[in-house]
Amino acid sequence: MPRPSTDPAREGPLSVPLPDHRIETATRARNGDLAVFGVNGFMFATWMSRVPDVKQSLGLSPGQLGLLLLAVSAGALCGLPIAGRLTQRFGAVRTVRLGMVTALPGVLLAAIAVTVTAPIPVVMVGLYLLGLGNGVWDVAQNLEGSVIERSLRRAIMPWFHAAFSGGTVLAALVGALLVRLEVSLLAHVAAMAVLCVTAIWWGTARFLPGAHAAPGHGAPAAGTTPATDRPARRPVRSAWTEPRTLLVGLMVLAAAFTEGTANDWLAVAFVDGHRVSKALGVVALAVFLAFMTAGRILGTRLLDRYGRLPVLRILFGSAIVGCLLVVLGSPPLAFVGAAVWGIGASLGFPVGMSAAADDPARAAARLSVVSTIGYTAFLAGPPLLGLLGDHVGVLHALLVVGVVSALAILVVPAARQLPTTPAEPLGDRPM
Repeated sequence: MPRPSTDPAREGPLSVPLPDHRIETATRARNGDLAVFGVNGFMFATWMSRVPDVKQSLGLSPGQLGLLLLAVSAGALCGLPIAGRLTQRFGAVRTVRLGMVTALPGVLLAAIAVTVTAPIPVVMVGLYLLGLGNGVWDVAQNLEGSVIERSLRRAIMPWFHAAFSGGTVLAALVGALLVRLEVSLLAHVAAMAVLCVTAIWWGTARFLPGAHAAPGHGAPAAGTTPATDRPARRPVRSAWTEPRTLLVGLMVLAAAFTEGTANDWLAVAFVDGHRVSKALGVVALAVFLAFMTAGRILGTRLLDRYGRLPVLRILFGSAIVGCLLVVLGSPPLAFVGAAVWGIGASLGFPVGMSAAADDPARAAARLSVVSTIGYTAFLAGPPLLGLLGDHVGVLHALLVVGVVSALAILVVPAARQLPTTPAEPLGDRPM
């Protein structure tokens, strides 16, 4: 076990007690953002839990399925670069809701198109809208999470991503049950959409008031002080030219590939490679998601005690071991591998989001950059695995995850925490 962290950036302001009213406001916002993350995961995994059905209904090869899933990633990469600006201008509440009203019609369109066996481009349009809305939604909820994290002065970003994972676990289990009961894809997706709208309105109503408005658009920028406000008065270096931001983005890319490959292909790999039923394939995905969720819930203590770097190195190593067990093991060992892989994939993405938001004055721009780089994995991953799967089988194609995780260990030092800044004001403007 690594030694406890002695990084001075982790000391100081974190030990200063917060007034009760600030704790109450930040806790309320934390609960709202947990709900938003959870719903986001539930929506996304509802679609992914039915991917084997989509593959069968449309008669797709692994390569064709990979190209179909590419539409989700293409939409996300269009939404991510603008999401930071949208959040600064309109606030996290409106931006999350905008993402939702883009993503849900998209996934409904895709479900209708699959049900009536419409041309593949129609399905891709729906999945593009799903990705576009999800990209905008994702940056906004992460930016809100970073503000809450600084306000509470605790490393709780993994909790938000645990909520996302919890939503995916629940969706995977529901998906496995509904597949077993032969419930139609369209009925499944339509019921999910109704639940999502209700939960998102409840969650966003609890966000911190006015925490993300840019100067000139309402409240001061989050974390604004005389020291942090000065850069806004002169040209600011683009986050795309900052070496640390780019390296954090590469680490997040590797983490997203490790997580996203399992989301997209693990169920299919178990069905095609280990010859299990489609329902058991979804259960394998649920095992991965459950252990990833547990890692995110329990991992905050490890981060607070030992710091980011040793924890991330151990977890990326665990992802390599889990991947090998899934690919090379017998079916029982493959389920164990899915669990180890889930633990290994648990903290790379949320810690990367925290690292990008270490400086509140630059958080929105850096989160957009890091998210865009990270989501490139969702763009490259599906077609890469699908095309490779056409030649070596989907199961053996998963070995690429081990290679990417090994490379991620090399860039982990970029996530070293910057000096902590005091918690920013919570704002006093009404919702």
